Amino acid sequence: MKGRNICICILGLGAAVAGCRKTYAPQVVSSGNTLLVVEGVIDPGSDSTFIKLSHTVKISDTTKVAAEKGATLTVEGNGLSVPLTELRPGVYACPPLNADATQKYRLRVKLSNGKEYLSDDEEAKVTPPIDTITYEPTFRGLKISASAHDPSGKTRYYRWDYDEDWRFNAKFFSSYKVVNGVIFPRTPADLRFSCFSSHASTVVVLGSSVKLAQDVISDQPILTIDSTSEKISIRYSILLKQYALSKAAFGFYENIKKNTEQLGSIFDAQPSEIAGNVHSTTNPAEPVIGYVSVCTVQSKRIFIDKTELPAKWITKYPYDCRQDTTWFSNPITGAPEVKAFILTNLTLPTQEIAGVGTALLGYYRTDFICGDCTLRGTQKRPVFWKDK
Repeated sequence: MKGRNICICILGLGAAVAGCRKTYAPQVVSSGNTLLVVEGVIDPGSDSTFIKLSHTVKISDTTKVAAEKGATLTVEGNGLSVPLTELRPGVYACPPLNADATQKYRLRVKLSNGKEYLSDDEEAKVTPPIDTITYEPTFRGLKISASAHDPSGKTRYYRWDYDEDWRFNAKFFSSYKVVNGVIFPRTPADLRFSCFSSHASTVVVLGSSVKLAQDVISDQPILTIDSTSEKISIRYSILLKQYALSKAAFGFYENIKKNTEQLGSIFDAQPSEIAGNVHSTTNPAEPVIGYVSVCTVQSKRIFIDKTELPAKWITKYPYDCRQDTTWFSNPITGAPEVKAFILTNLTLPTQEIAGVGTALLGYYRTDFICGDCTLRGTQKRPVFWKDK
């Protein structure tokens, strides 16, 4: 998304605050009621629009997200009535609107059961640029912070979210693969050692300069990455997005933070006290989670290389991994281990066990999750990725 594009932010989304500071006991978490959650960004400018619809779930439920399928969504305002298409269950999109960014807009939602919802008309706020993204090692890990300011003094209320991408390696290098019960050396195209992974933020990060003489946000903490995290084992990137909020939207997000401190995520059950500016037109008494505001979006990306971090920080692989010897015929028991453990695809061959001369005695083996990075990531290089 370009730095100065106008967008309508559905401020109702996936947000949580890690850790618990006090007990919070909402009145409806054990009831059978679920609430509609509206999340995403509608851009009347040159970017596509993506909206996600889901329902909260009860604390006792194991499912954390209940997608709302088959709904009809429309962006309205200034003579526009643009429908969205469902890309996958609960996710809706439309091409760039290229609409007048000085006008008011709203979102209309009609569910497959006939219920209809409408957001309030909202005027645009101009989000100031992100001045800097900084990072520093701390006793907890790598702390990432942001700074911004608005010379006009009109912003005062800020929100941030981010997308993380990182490169990582499998615990062990696998030089071999099994195809139809036969072991073959891997070609360069077959290697499964180095991959990329990504993560979209699920926490609410807010900042305010209301109590300050100037509209300045200085070193706002965004996130802290544990010093042993695989995210910073090779190279890491964060795309930070900044939004200017109205006072009402800021209050909505503060309530989201409070109510998710105990529950863990907005995808868990939520109390009915969370009120935004999305309302049911078929049942005005029905609570809805979501605040639709109009704002510009500013974004900035940085890269962090492992060589820039303390050498004493040792990455901890997220799984308990080891390599075992696997013999064609075990020297002691005579058991055909390669046939039992590798040719059956129970484990992954990594390296040869060589005997005297050219004799091949067996292979080292490991669990697939320890030798195949594609089980947890992709080898497709992100289009924006830059090596040091």
